[in-house]
Amino acid sequence: MAQVAINVRASAPAGAGRIFSLNTARVVARPKLAKFGLVVLGIFIVAAIFAPLLSPKDPERVNGSDSLEGPSSTYLLGADRLGRDQLSRLIFGARISLLISFVGVGAAVVVGVAIGTIAGWAGKWTDEILMRVMDALAAFPSLVLALALVATLGGAVHNIIIVLAIVYTPGIARIVRSEVLSVRERDYILASVAHGADSTRIIIRHLLPNSLAPVIVNASLAFGSAIILEASLSFLGVGVKPPTPTWGGMLRNAFEVVDRAPMLTIVPGVAIFLVVLSFNFVGDALRDALDPRLRNVI
Repeated sequence: MAQVAINVRASAPAGAGRIFSLNTARVVARPKLAKFGLVVLGIFIVAAIFAPLLSPKDPERVNGSDSLEGPSSTYLLGADRLGRDQLSRLIFGARISLLISFVGVGAAVVVGVAIGTIAGWAGKWTDEILMRVMDALAAFPSLVLALALVATLGGAVHNIIIVLAIVYTPGIARIVRSEVLSVRERDYILASVAHGADSTRIIIRHLLPNSLAPVIVNASLAFGSAIILEASLSFLGVGVKPPTPTWGGMLRNAFEVVDRAPMLTIVPGVAIFLVVLSFNFVGDALRDALDPRLRNVI
């Protein structure tokens, strides 16, 4: 029992320390592709935060005389068929897309971690009920489930956030549950139970810190997926309603005049591509940094 007690002190902090240490941050930023991803994401995040200051024009202002105007000193990236400045709409679109992605996936992480932890720790009928509900949601393709939910809730920004949270919660919950099922059988957890520690203390101090690494990696990849899903909803006309600028909405409007102004499709398409690619690069670096088996080969 003394040896087990030593293992409790030695093992319990390891998960939290490995995830949040400065050394992990250095490992994540080491690969060139991860650096590229961090720089690109930094640019778009700064643009989203300071959109009113960086935007040269009002993104919703209509100027019919400048319809489909090409790139010029007045419109650096051109104007759409209603004469709205593409650069301004791109900058404000970054704000909407990143906000929806971050908040939606963040909510999915919070709910998914709670459901997965409860299911994995409690077991029995609690586990069965919670996981069958998650399985039912996961059985639908993401876009189909999102379309059904948007049709029910509507296309407001807060509704899209709720939709994304529901879509991504099952994946997070299943990952957390599998980690909890593994971690709860380790010696330091069994020793904590033997010493009379209550469930809340065990979950907060031991289970969660040692189960979060795959959740962080999965969430970083889900951010990019959420941006594509939101853009898909807007492109299909059921996402955030006009005139609010979104990248998917810009693609939808540009699709109607792609033969006359192909630049209108290239600009938001490249923005989506770069952001999603950057999230994937950072997610890969996080996976390598948080996986002990890969830590020494990067």
